[in-house]
This record gives sequence, C-alpha cells and structure tokens, in this order.
Amino acid sequence: MKSAIIGGTGCQAMAGKDAQRSTVVTPYGETVVFEKQHGDDTLYFALRHGEGHRVPPHLVNYRAIIAALKQLGVSQAIGIYAVGSITSMVLPGNLGLIDQFIDFTGGQRQSTFFTGGDAGVQHIPMLTPYSKRLRAAIAKEAARLEIPICLKGTYICTNGPRLETPAEIAMFRRWGGDYVGMTAATETTLANEAGIDFAGLVYSINWAAGLDAEGLSFIEDEIMQRIVDRMTLLASGAFSSLDR
Repeated sequence: MKSAIIGGTGCQAMAGKDAQRSTVVTPYGETVVFEKQHGDDTLYFALRHGEGHRVPPHLVNYRAIIAALKQLGVSQAIGIYAVGSITSMVLPGNLGLIDQFIDFTGGQRQSTFFTGGDAGVQHIPMLTPYSKRLRAAIAKEAARLEIPICLKGTYICTNGPRLETPAEIAMFRRWGGDYVGMTAATETTLANEAGIDFAGLVYSINWAAGLDAEGLSFIEDEIMQRIVDRMTLLASGAFSSLDR
C-alpha cells in the first residue's frame, strides 16, 4: 500500500536522508515529494511549505500536493499541523487528532478540484472529514508507544499569514474551536475530493492570542523538533499497524 505524510512547520527533516527526492508534475503545477520504503509499503513525504519553508500558508499549492499523491497511487495520508491552543483540549507541547474543522479562510484559496466546466461540479459530503480507520490506528500506535494524545478536537483554519487577534480567538472559542492553524481545512477538503483516506494530527506550539498572560510564547525549536520526530514516528507506525 502507498501512504503519505504531509508536514509543515518544523517538518523539514521528517523524510530522513535516505529518502528519494522527485518532482511530480500535475495539472495544477509541480510539487516535490520524498519516497522511502516502509516495510513492504511505500511511504511518501510532502512539505506543504516547500523545501526551506518558503511558501506562506495562503499561497501553498494544495491542489498540486494532493493531486501528486493521487497520481502516485497514495490511498491514505496523514497531515501534521502546528497549532495554537484555544482550549485545554491540547495543551502546548502536546498532540491531538482532528475530528472536525471550521474553515475561516474566506474562500480566497484554490480549495477544490471541482471548478466547473471540464472539471465538473461535485459537492463532497464532510460529515466525517477525517478517517475513523486512520484515527483509530493512530490512537492504537500512540498507546503502544506510550505517547499521550487527545483523540478529538475542532480545528479553526484561518487564511494567514498573519496570526489571529485576541478578539478572533475569543470568538473561535465560543464557536467550539479547540486549536487554530492555517492549513488543515484546505488540505482535508482536497484529500476528501481525491478519495484519499485522511487524518489530521496536531501539535500545539503555543497558546493562541490573548490566552497566555505572557503573550505569544512559542515552544523552543529543539523541543518542537523532538515533537515532530515523535509525530513522524507515530504516523508511520500507524500505517504499519493497519497491516499487522
């Protein structure tokens, strides 16, 4: 089976030095992916912000990334997301799964493959945006590795690249949001349209604006890298557990 991990902030080294780099050409543009064997399966890695983290969240070519994975035959993928905590569901430095999202990007992105004309029109149901099968596999692997993880949470997706105001965070909290980021809703929608089984795995790097008396206190880069390494291990192990 072919699987993929899509990473962003702090994920530059997640593929490792032994991964094979290639450029995939899609109808929506080119994107770089990294490939490595994972047991009997193939595991692809994609960096949504590009190599060197050069593309801001509102300009990421999400369609090219998801289309490339589809062209490569990927049937299941896990997105890894840095977030700010809105509630205590996932405290800074901790991990969680997404089960719902609220899209606050304002329709300013290319977030659908179905643009009319030759591309057609479809309305993809989003009752369950994230795969129950993959979420269960991640939870099982987290238990095996003794990694604490929250099993649900609502992700607020803003357009970026600016961070949120305290007033916006207060509103998001009233809406039922648990953490805030800038990428997951777009990626999740496209993965669902492409028929790729998808799960979202978050790690909190700070309290969202207005919720920390100290201000925006991001976790240190060294700690973040350890968390990302742990998440990559968790995600790849979850794929393996489905074959056990």
